[in-house]
Amino acid sequence: MEALDERIDRQGSVRFDEFVDLALYGSGGFYASGGGAGRSGADFLTSPEVGPLFGTVVARYLDATWARLGRPEEFVVVEAGAGRGALALAVLAAEPACSGALRYVLVERSPALRARQGEHLSLAEPFVVLGASREHDDVADEPLPAAAGPFVVSLPDLPAEPVTGVVIANELLDNLAFRLLERTDSDWSEVRVTGRSDSLVELLVPTDATTAERAAALAPDATVGERIPLQDSAVDWLRSAREIVDRGAVVVFDYASSTTASLGRRPWGEWVRTYVAHGRGGTPLEWPGRQDVTVEVAVDQLVAVGAPQVDLAQAEWLDANGMAELLDEGRREWEGRAGVGDLAALRARSRVAEAEALTDPTGLGAFRVLEWHQP
Repeated sequence: MEALDERIDRQGSVRFDEFVDLALYGSGGFYASGGGAGRSGADFLTSPEVGPLFGTVVARYLDATWARLGRPEEFVVVEAGAGRGALALAVLAAEPACSGALRYVLVERSPALRARQGEHLSLAEPFVVLGASREHDDVADEPLPAAAGPFVVSLPDLPAEPVTGVVIANELLDNLAFRLLERTDSDWSEVRVTGRSDSLVELLVPTDATTAERAAALAPDATVGERIPLQDSAVDWLRSAREIVDRGAVVVFDYASSTTASLGRRPWGEWVRTYVAHGRGGTPLEWPGRQDVTVEVAVDQLVAVGAPQVDLAQAEWLDANGMAELLDEGRREWEGRAGVGDLAALRARSRVAEAEALTDPTGLGAFRVLEWHQP
């Protein structure tokens, strides 16, 4: 990767979070080049790509939240890390009761993935949802459309103005750059990266006193050789997400551990993972730009922004939001139409298979769902 090599040439080495950010989003990076979730031709499968059931349950959650907020005329859903828009497609297809009020904002940093969102979604101009964000003088006096939605818009970053609604992040936080620290004989050291992009190596550098104090507080009993992540980017994102929600909720789906210390006690290769072509990749320093790099989310670091009001396994959250009822509908439909074998029967059978994947206790079902409510 030219961008990574240039940065190392200038600095001699880069911090691990800089490496991850360049490997994923820099010029020639994994997401910058169009890598991501999906089935054929993609690199990994997330809950929305399993099938429409996940989005249908999310739509039910959105309806419940909309009702709790008093059915506002404009209900904004901001999906951060939206990729090509698979979750939005499923939510809209479910035709939730809040559709008329729904303003769905796809937030995706990768231009390559944003370019794909319009393949299956009808995208409006951002000012349709975020009136204060009109970009051109020639539309400044143009009246906004009637209230009836849904409207879908795409942005590279979180909206700047407060919204009434929900911010959703599905497997986003595990993709945000993180620092990597190692406990040494003397204290804590920072893992840096040096070399060339085709032959990268680690470099351990003693960290500053403030960082060492943070690490000691997060993992007070760490032994020599243990590694922990510092997930400042995830914390900063959560803070920003909570700040833009005037009334509503922030909902995070991800694989997570309760404490940083528990991560430190495990081999770091278990909680820093790479993916390519629907399989595990190499070590993080191998193939920069050609594989995804993820980290298990340490919930105790997120709590610095505030404790979540909801903390459930994904299987529990889906059940609490009506998946069992949807599954029963699918089973009845399949039993009644199995002999016909039409599209409705196949969709019903697929719903059963999707539910099994989404609630698998060794896979997606073990993901954590965290909710922060405002107010």
